[in-house]
Amino acid sequence: MRELVIGDILRIQCYKHNGDIHRDWNKSKVLEINDDSIVCYNNRVRVTESDGRKWNTREPALLFFYKDSWFNIIVQLKEEGIYYYCNIATPYIIENNVIKYIDYDLDLRVFPDGEYKVLDEDEYDYHKQIMGYSNELDKIINFELDNLIEMYKKREGPFSKEYLKKYMNMIK
Repeated sequence: MRELVIGDILRIQCYKHNGDIHRDWNKSKVLEINDDSIVCYNNRVRVTESDGRKWNTREPALLFFYKDSWFNIIVQLKEEGIYYYCNIATPYIIENNVIKYIDYDLDLRVFPDGEYKVLDEDEYDYHKQIMGYSNELDKIINFELDNLIEMYKKREGPFSKEYLKKYMNMIK
């Protein structure tokens, strides 16, 4: 199999802890490959849900996947401003031109006005119980959520307007 290069088109598949596929994005373009992350871009792509429903994204998005951090960051470039949807999830792997990760329910939503909110805590508690998340996994997930919130508060990485400029120029 050949090495991944900038410009490649990848699918994205999100799984749940029990191995079931949760969501599938049909394509994203690789913008950058780093030692610790991969940055992709998509716009108006087809998303397939676990129940078979299909829908299309409505706005351009930058996607930041990390090799060692238990989260990924989606930067939604909406007309009314930049929104962030951050998933608490395993570090990504790539198999057969597909980015794969396991989603652990908790999400951080950041709004254009700077406010943020942790989402889906009830869903996390429910899945933790029925799927048997270990105490060790629970510690990792909560530690990484705290790291993500701190990263946002410090305006690091994708949360920095200066950092985003580079990628915004790439997609123009």
